[in-house]
Amino acid sequence: MELRDIEIFLAVAEELHFGRAAQKLHVSQARVSQSIKKQERRVGGLLFERTSRMVQLTPIGSRLRSDLREAYDLIQNGLATASGAAHGTFGTLRLGVMGVMGNEIRPLTAAFTARYPSCPVEVTEFHFSDPFSALRAGDVDVQLMWLPVREDDLTVGPVVRTEGRALAVPETCDLAGRQTVSLEDLAGRTTPDPGPEALGYWLRAMFPASTPGGRLIRRGPRARTCHELLTLVAAGQVVSPVNAHFTRYYTYPGVVYLPIEDAPPTEWALVWRTGRETPVIRAFAQLAQCYRHRPSAGRLGRPQMAAAV
Repeated sequence: MELRDIEIFLAVAEELHFGRAAQKLHVSQARVSQSIKKQERRVGGLLFERTSRMVQLTPIGSRLRSDLREAYDLIQNGLATASGAAHGTFGTLRLGVMGVMGNEIRPLTAAFTARYPSCPVEVTEFHFSDPFSALRAGDVDVQLMWLPVREDDLTVGPVVRTEGRALAVPETCDLAGRQTVSLEDLAGRTTPDPGPEALGYWLRAMFPASTPGGRLIRRGPRARTCHELLTLVAAGQVVSPVNAHFTRYYTYPGVVYLPIEDAPPTEWALVWRTGRETPVIRAFAQLAQCYRHRPSAGRLGRPQMAAAV
């Protein structure tokens, strides 16, 4: 089986959709279908059950996915190591993260330093109120940022983590006794204002200006950091969408977290300055591609992220 056929099979197994797999790999849907049919002829059985509504793995396909995923990741790791050796990969990688995200991707950074002992990772914190300055100033080499990032001078690399979202509310709020909330529940309420340095489209991905139904969500007092945000929530001045990891790291007196059932998952990706990619950044991004993640579908549980071996 050729490497491209393995990539196609794994993409379909992950997306469970032939069209999305084709888009992901930048090939035609016909190419994807032909590859899967060829692989099914080779193994002598169906790898996917296909109907007009859904695609799902057969038991044979599920077993093949597990076996090929391990082998494919080993191949990718080997290529990343060889590429690093060929390009003389060495030197410190300065990684910018928000809050506790450095700990959330610690398996990735640990795998990187184990593979490249001459490339220590130096973690620097930045805040959502000023997301781009440190990267553009060259204070860090690469940042972990929520998407979308649509800046001409910045390159978006692989997504390394996906998680759901919650709403932080005061314990005295009328929503506090609920099991879940929806984005429409933000209508007429006040959320924090991170300030002018957070670009509008990037900010609205986390702090929408209106509900899906078009109802206004007010902007309130300034919050530059996670702790300032939670202080405002506890004081009853705002409610705030937050990422699911808040519920594990930030137990805060007077604050209740409620899953947002219809919020899109947050995708965290590596971002670096266009034209400033170094062998160290390239090696880190290549290793990051070996990590797999699954969205938590709005729940507050820990997302799955399998480490590259």
